[in-house]
Amino acid sequence: MIKNIVFDMGKVLVAYDSMRVCRYFIEDEKDREMVNTAVFVSPEWVLLDMGLITDDAALQRICSRLPERLHEKAALCLGHWHEHCMWTLPGTKELVQDLKARGFCIYLCSNAAIRLLDCYQKVIPALDCFDGLLFSAEVKCMKPQREMYQHLFERFGLNPEECFFIDDLPDNIQGARACGMDGYCFADGDQDKLRAVLDALPDPVF
Repeated sequence: MIKNIVFDMGKVLVAYDSMRVCRYFIEDEKDREMVNTAVFVSPEWVLLDMGLITDDAALQRICSRLPERLHEKAALCLGHWHEHCMWTLPGTKELVQDLKARGFCIYLCSNAAIRLLDCYQKVIPALDCFDGLLFSAEVKCMKPQREMYQHLFERFGLNPEECFFIDDLPDNIQGARACGMDGYCFADGDQDKLRAVLDALPDPVF
């Protein structure tokens, strides 16, 4: 029986668009694209999510790929992305609250940088309904690595077979299933379909 619902954050509970911070600080469209790629579509971004590099070290490596005139813009985008690039998706607050009211325990398992520990309160919907949060940078690994899911189970004392995971990436769902946790791929962003899947789960009995 499923007792725990585990959510990914980005593109499941929270919308994310890295270009928003680039549009805020950079006027030229080509420069925006160049900085967006250098900062957010980069090996440094993955290392930040894994907690394996500091912002300063990441910026130094990022700037090595950009013309000097864009170094300041890259620093602004890296320093302020969390203020511009995330916002709560409509309907997710109600979804989490409904699941909690049915008796499910609610958890978060997200690939996210250390900075999110300081600002997640502003974007995660129905935060008071969550029984536990796990960010990849805390544990120096990330989905779909097996270690990430094991950290989730061990930290919160969860039985994988009693958990149901919702993520927008198929590889992350496959990684969860390899660890014994079933799930649903929310790649299409269709909340009605997601609700139908969750409504079909029996209410938990503890």
